Amino acid sequence: MDLSKYDNSNYDPGANLIVRTLWYMINAALFHTWLFPVSRIKCALLRLFGAEVGRGVVIKPRVNIKYPWNLKIGSFVWIGEGVWLDSLDLITIGSNVCISQDAYLLTGNHDYKDPAFSLITKPINIEDGVWVGARSIVCPGAVLRENAILTVASILTGDTEKNRIYQGNPAQNIRERKIVN
Repeated sequence: MDLSKYDNSNYDPGANLIVRTLWYMINAALFHTWLFPVSRIKCALLRLFGAEVGRGVVIKPRVNIKYPWNLKIGSFVWIGEGVWLDSLDLITIGSNVCISQDAYLLTGNHDYKDPAFSLITKPINIEDGVWVGARSIVCPGAVLRENAILTVASILTGDTEKNRIYQGNPAQNIRERKIVN
């Protein structure tokens, strides 16, 4: 690997330098802090910066969001303390989703086969009713199907089936999720 050859010029972050700088300041001051717990204002700011955000979204303190214009959030979503939405590519979150504390949704990585270590991005799709456990990692290109659960500290590198529970590193299908009404 020769990092002196790294060239990220083909990556388009989706907004100009002024918008990105303004977002970084707002993210640091109002999202990635313990000092501002007001979800409604956070949701309004996300919309102002191009995110699609549904009703009843709760965004806890210390959430870090890379690029809100690459974010679609359904209704009645809970995003826990310390969650990192590394939205170099599109992150789609359905409705009635819980993303627990310190979970990491990672849309970018590097090509370890390329001597220049080039950037690779892939979207993440989280369907309705999913629960992403605390300290879990969802890798680029992963899809969590309807009502799936990714348990605490698990790492998902691919797709889940709906109504299933996944655990481990890499996350494996361990059993059915039964929802009792």
